[in-house]
Amino acid sequence: MSFNYKFEKIMQLREREKEESETVFREAQSRFEMEANKLYELLKKKEDLIDVQEQKMKSGFSVLDIQHYQQFISNLEKIIDQQQRVVVTMRGRMQWCEQQLKEKNIEVKKYSKIRANELTHYRKWAVSEEAKQMDELSAIQFMNRKIR
Repeated sequence: MSFNYKFEKIMQLREREKEESETVFREAQSRFEMEANKLYELLKKKEDLIDVQEQKMKSGFSVLDIQHYQQFISNLEKIIDQQQRVVVTMRGRMQWCEQQLKEKNIEVKKYSKIRANELTHYRKWAVSEEAKQMDELSAIQFMNRKIR
């Protein structure tokens, strides 16, 4: 007689859900990293641009050039603000996906624990049944020897 876990199909379903959650989390994490890198590049670009502007200020350049740099920096700051919102949104999505993954892991662990407990009980029962059968066989053999 083999062990049949009564929640096997549910456990398989939960494991598939967990694997799907892992995939979604990895994608969200990748997207967050990509957006964060974009933000970093924008901030670096702004910093470099300010450095160039300061260098040109020391050597002297026209008011028109100053206005162009200021306009460019202003536009870059707007893009940076927008990218920061995107990064915050992506971080929130990644954290939500991580929470979903944790919940799926807990579900799988619950069913695994139940399965392990049931398997332990089944093995104890199987040993007990085998002992009963051995006792019966011994009793039958003993009776057969007595009769002869």
